[in-house]
Amino acid sequence: MDRAIPRRDFLNGVLVTGAVAATASWPLAAAAAPQDDPGYYPPRLTGMRGSHPGSFEAAHSLRDGNFWDHAAAPTPPEQDYDLVIVGAGMSGLAAAYFYRQQRPGAKILILDNHDDFGGHAKRNEFMLGNRMGLINGGTLEIDSPRPYSAVAAGLIAALGIEPEKFEKTCVDADFYERQGMSMGLFLNREQFGRDALLPGMMTKPWTELLRDAPLSDRVKADAARIQAGDGDHLSGLTDAQKKDKLSRISYADYMVKIMGADPGVLPIFQDSTHDEWGVGIDAVSALDAWGFGLPGFDGLKLQPGITPRMAFTPAGYEQGGSYKFHFPDGNASIARLLVRALVPAAMPGHTAADVVTAKADYTQLDKPGNPVRIRLSSFVAGVRNVGGDKSNGVELVYARFGKLTKVRAKAAIMACYNMMIPYLCPEMPEAQKDGLHYMVKTPLIYTSVAIRNYRAWHKLGISNVYAPGSYHCTMRLDPVTTIGGFRSVAGVDDPVLVHMVRTPCQPGLDEREQNRAGRAEILATPLETFERNIREQMARILGPGGFDPANDITAITVNRWPHGYAYEYNHLFDPVWPPGQAPHEIGRKPFGRIFIANSDSGAGAYTDVAIDQGHRAVRELMERVT
Repeated sequence: MDRAIPRRDFLNGVLVTGAVAATASWPLAAAAAPQDDPGYYPPRLTGMRGSHPGSFEAAHSLRDGNFWDHAAAPTPPEQDYDLVIVGAGMSGLAAAYFYRQQRPGAKILILDNHDDFGGHAKRNEFMLGNRMGLINGGTLEIDSPRPYSAVAAGLIAALGIEPEKFEKTCVDADFYERQGMSMGLFLNREQFGRDALLPGMMTKPWTELLRDAPLSDRVKADAARIQAGDGDHLSGLTDAQKKDKLSRISYADYMVKIMGADPGVLPIFQDSTHDEWGVGIDAVSALDAWGFGLPGFDGLKLQPGITPRMAFTPAGYEQGGSYKFHFPDGNASIARLLVRALVPAAMPGHTAADVVTAKADYTQLDKPGNPVRIRLSSFVAGVRNVGGDKSNGVELVYARFGKLTKVRAKAAIMACYNMMIPYLCPEMPEAQKDGLHYMVKTPLIYTSVAIRNYRAWHKLGISNVYAPGSYHCTMRLDPVTTIGGFRSVAGVDDPVLVHMVRTPCQPGLDEREQNRAGRAEILATPLETFERNIREQMARILGPGGFDPANDITAITVNRWPHGYAYEYNHLFDPVWPPGQAPHEIGRKPFGRIFIANSDSGAGAYTDVAIDQGHRAVRELMERVT
């Protein structure tokens, strides 16, 4: 359990090993711009990624009010731009794309505090023997509660992405099922008395699944009854009345107070909402649980409709769901396609398929003369309008490798986290700052683990595991996707990647307070703690199948997102505001020549929301700036 796991951390193209590798980060250690070095390639880094060391310390210093106490005088601007975008995530890259459609010759600078572009759309890349392994380090799916808007769907099509075709031709959804593998339920000894792995969670009746579980007969029976969802427990109410009642109680209360289940069922289902909303069933409404397809509601015979979590999606959407396809590296390939459109020399290839295996050339991102320049490891510390109420431009100050630099532009788009914008734009009205601060993003841990083979999984008959109460609540073998030149795992003896999810929430608090508590925990947890818990959990679940973490784990990447999913209003805790008065609507209003684009400003943690908000910000910019 204590054996060292190799980490691949590079500093200016040179492999760093041992204790130095665990803490090295380009923004803190480099003397020049590392992205201009030929060896610079962040997707291959392991260890602590996501909000990696060096990406957030300056922001915390600005938040705490001491950043400017130690800052040197900014250097003069090197040139002026038509537009500066703060944030190279999906919304920022999309905003740059839409702005260039309006002004093809415009000079655009994109600044991001991380060492890679894409925001939460991060790519974890491994060498698995002689084969490239890819897995999402952040957002995976492009699906949304509703169909994409014409704008978002148009961008997806313009980038060459054909979701329906790719879903049919590139994804082997039944690969593991054909080998007799399915989802397993793991009940740990800390909560349930003894460790028990129960294969067949989605294929067996729960009366059979739980037969040998360390649970009382009453809890087994009630858990099976919830899973079956039989019985109308709200008989006598109309469809609208049922939905109204479900929107006002938690999923946990629905099980115990409406269905009459023994409270002993709650630990089994507690984490079932973690992967979607980052909090447990105590802080998710029963209506949202129904809308997400969780069990217990079939007998209510509810008509399809919009749940409170969907209430703030933009006008013009229809009901019915959206695309389901995902690339092997998740939405990172969409970010890479946007970069190809903005800086063609940085991303070889020509199609949405060949971008998956393309080796990005980071040295091309910030070349003088590029109409669009993407500058990484650059923390924007201040943005202000020039000219007061009749602003005729903006001035930004950013920190990079210990140096402050000024940049001037005709306008700025803030495609960063909502909660940081009031610190970057202190002259904003207080009501707008309050609106921006209201949204507390959901903290997440997406862990990627490379293993030598999946023999133990195969022997146990599982391809993914739901583990309520464990350190990571889910873990799954990498889905099998073959696209372009990328080949996924082919058989049981192939090396493969494992995706694990942890959402460090605090049951009993409202959702925003749970998010704050989880964020603090994530930032205080060292990589060694993650590694130890990963090894222990995999050993306990897979050990009976012969898995040995000391020998079978070959690499670990912990994607830490203390500010993860965009906050979606929770009607258990948040009021219903009049149209136009919700915090995100107040917060995203243009401020002089400063415009706001991010998924926070759409109150939705979805790719299409990020794209649509980038488009809205550009539309507002074009209306104000000639």
